[in-house]
Amino acid sequence: MKITAVIMAGGRGERFWPKSRTSHPKQFLSLTADGETMIQKTVKRILPIVDARDIYIATNEMYRPLAENQLPDIPPENILCEPAARNTAPCIAFAAAVIGRKYDDAIMLVLPSDHLIGIESLYIDTLKKAISTAEQGKNLVTIGITPTYPETGYGYINFGKENNGAYSVERFVEKPDLPTAEKYLESGKYLWNSGMFIWKISSIMENIRRFMPEVYSGALKIGEAFGTSEFPEILEREFSAMPSESVDFGIMEKASDIYTIPGSFGWDDVGSWLAVERINDTDENDNYTEGNVLTANTRNTTICAGKRLVASVGTENIIIVDTDDAVLVCSKNSTQDVKKIIAQLKSQNRTELI
Repeated sequence: MKITAVIMAGGRGERFWPKSRTSHPKQFLSLTADGETMIQKTVKRILPIVDARDIYIATNEMYRPLAENQLPDIPPENILCEPAARNTAPCIAFAAAVIGRKYDDAIMLVLPSDHLIGIESLYIDTLKKAISTAEQGKNLVTIGITPTYPETGYGYINFGKENNGAYSVERFVEKPDLPTAEKYLESGKYLWNSGMFIWKISSIMENIRRFMPEVYSGALKIGEAFGTSEFPEILEREFSAMPSESVDFGIMEKASDIYTIPGSFGWDDVGSWLAVERINDTDENDNYTEGNVLTANTRNTTICAGKRLVASVGTENIIIVDTDDAVLVCSKNSTQDVKKIIAQLKSQNRTELI
């Protein structure tokens, strides 16, 4: 069966401010020493199993030039631009309807654009196992990450019986508090929810029809219009009318025949500035630095500078990010609160800094 992929790349990466901006968000930035952007890495790592002509980028019209420039091997018509932010369920329905017009049926990988994978060979093996599971019946498959510590920032997947390397999903659970996360880890029956999905187009569309009929009908109209002169108008009207809903809540928490494949391939969701030190080498004092940086008596500090000199003396456990028009100084314990700065900038109408 034909294998296709949809890379979701519409997010704004606000927790990576001030480098990530509305006009140039995290997925189009390079956060590693090799210079490749997050979305370039995402596409490159799946090429062993998906032809570039069958990879689709779901994003915002604002980011079409970035996507086309960074991904020259992806056909321009495969860059699907959403006219409004409507979360993952409408995004997936839109893409499935378009791909369904090209192929009677196909396997569809749905992958975030801003994750990093440490062991790509194991990642590909895990995807192959998920594809095999998805080919059977109407199975919907998700990749769960084997937890290594009691993380409170991720949703979890509670799994049950095993069948040929795939495990039935008992339930999806929201981000837990620390005591609950510790219980999940100790039980050995929970995985981190990675947001990666694998299914046949026919399988996901049937579930969208059943559980989100208004999204289904709109997606069909969009798919039928794709490639015609009426497409922009129909896309704007139908997609914008869809409810904003995640595929987890709209479909996965309600459907049957849900399976998960555990993954242990060095996954990192690169969710905040804390990830930078995890995905790059640090010095003997556990510092990560890039750009024009000098340090003295500095430990466990991340400093991302540009041409301007950033000097750190006696700091510990902080993050410093210097750009042309803004400087972030943040305790490592407060990286999730960077969005509070974005909120203040919005309330002050300082849109040039967002």
